[in-house]
Amino acid sequence: MENSNNNGKVIGALLVGAAIGSALGILFAPHKGSKTRKNISHASEDLGESIKDKFENMFEEAKAGFEAQKEKAAEFMSNKAKV
Repeated sequence: MENSNNNGKVIGALLVGAAIGSALGILFAPHKGSKTRKNISHASEDLGESIKDKFENMFEEAKAGFEAQKEKAAEFMSNKAKV
């Protein structure tokens, strides 16, 4: 459980760092304001999609872990009933 919590923190830190780096890179780019705003908008959309994908993956992993535990519990109860 601790490992997945640490992985979540690392992923979160990487995403925040990427967002800050992207924003700073765009803000200091030598483009007109309208072009910079479009770039920020696109970068925000990309970041949002990336975060959504990460959460979907984490949800699927958690769901798979829950199903595995549920199966183990059913198997345990089945074996317990036989005794």
